[in-house]
Amino acid sequence: MTDVRSTVPAARVTAANAAPVRGEGDYVVYWMIAARRTRWSFALQRAVDWCVELRKPLVVLEGIRAGYRWACDRFQAFAIDGMADNAAAFAAAGVRHHPYVEPADGAGKGLLEALAARACIVITDEFPEFFLPRMVAAAGRRLPVRLEMVDGNGLLPLRATEKAHVTAFHFRRFLHAHLPEHLDRAPEPDPLARLGGLPAAHLPAGVTRRWPAASAALLRREPSALAALPIDHTVPPVGFRGGPVHGEAVLRSFIAQRLPRYADERNHPELEAASGLSPYLHWGFVGAHQVFAALAAAQRWTPERLALKPTGAREGWWGMDRTSEAFVDQLVTWRELAYNTAHHLPDHDRYATLPAWARASLDKHATDDRDLLTLDQLDAGQSYDELWNATQGQLRVEGRIHNYLRMIWGKRFLEWTRDAEQAVEWMLHLNNRWALDGRNPNSVSGIFWCLGRYDRPWGPERPVFGVVRYMSSANTARKVRVKDYIARYAPTSAPSLGL
Repeated sequence: MTDVRSTVPAARVTAANAAPVRGEGDYVVYWMIAARRTRWSFALQRAVDWCVELRKPLVVLEGIRAGYRWACDRFQAFAIDGMADNAAAFAAAGVRHHPYVEPADGAGKGLLEALAARACIVITDEFPEFFLPRMVAAAGRRLPVRLEMVDGNGLLPLRATEKAHVTAFHFRRFLHAHLPEHLDRAPEPDPLARLGGLPAAHLPAGVTRRWPAASAALLRREPSALAALPIDHTVPPVGFRGGPVHGEAVLRSFIAQRLPRYADERNHPELEAASGLSPYLHWGFVGAHQVFAALAAAQRWTPERLALKPTGAREGWWGMDRTSEAFVDQLVTWRELAYNTAHHLPDHDRYATLPAWARASLDKHATDDRDLLTLDQLDAGQSYDELWNATQGQLRVEGRIHNYLRMIWGKRFLEWTRDAEQAVEWMLHLNNRWALDGRNPNSVSGIFWCLGRYDRPWGPERPVFGVVRYMSSANTARKVRVKDYIARYAPTSAPSLGL
């Protein structure tokens, strides 16, 4: 057998190897690595398609590695919250779920192969960032059965584009022309509902002994269980939970309470009108289709309200109210532009991939005088700019920075580092160390926007920045309300800028 009667669009399914599907296998494996949820998931839906076709049960392997760079209590705890939610959902559906948290770097080596040895096929998530593309490619070379990766990243399939788009305007025009044909192909809200009547799966002998499932204490993320993991314990968990259950609650709260204020108040950190969804989207606890469906339901929206012709404009094409269109532009245009870049530019997190005009201008000013700070000072939020210190303080405490203030957080690195290449390196490191939504195409695109990606030259030419768009904390403080934000997040020992 080479294919299945699939409910998932063909453009979202890619074979990661040339190995066969084995109909005589015992089960279908879903290797859950990015879409860590049981609802609105194209990858899980594809696995269910194979289960139904072959009349085989489903095994879900959900793992968390210990040895990846920046692994810490914060990220493991947030991911484990999702594991606990998924364990309950899969148990209720009668599906064998194996949540595995590596107790030591490399301890999970061989687990996927052991499961694949008796599998018909292995399905996994496609995610174009961090170590995941390399991990999936390596698995494809090792597995004796077919490995399929499924793209559930956005409303537009990654392979619907042929190149990396260089501005939001041009990408928005492309979306307007090509997205409508994909809007009626959303994932099923509950793909597990189609598994009724299939037998329960049994794991191969020795798998649970060599690679035991996460303990109940770990799934409750008890401090002693986290402390036993060989990860960075200096980055603590945040004060709110991860997981699909809490992610869906955040989505409902945003649609009901904050969305009406979003367009006018989202740039003001003290008004708390942002969605709060970014960490949940990054970890796959909620999906873009799920968010869009909730918004469409609230608007009583149908595709018939779309404008007839592509415009490239931020407002008017969707046929929604102003505040909903402002949110959709962030969820679809800007978020999916970042994924488009990551998909087509594997080195998109390297300085050399900035637009030529930006690199030329930044290189021209590489020897300009700067007020150099150390990486340790920046990590601790100990600059002479109290607004910047507050953004770093929020990042350290909550694992996120208010959307608008992320820009000033990134811009100031140019003034405090040796050159733009070091600015990129340090921004990526601090964001990836502390941010719940770090190691993500959106995070990388935000950082590189600060240095000119998706932008244009801006005059007048300035020291250090050249013609890259300039922003300052003083100007930001005049535009948005930051006094209470600074009081809440800035370290009290930091020097004052007097904002």
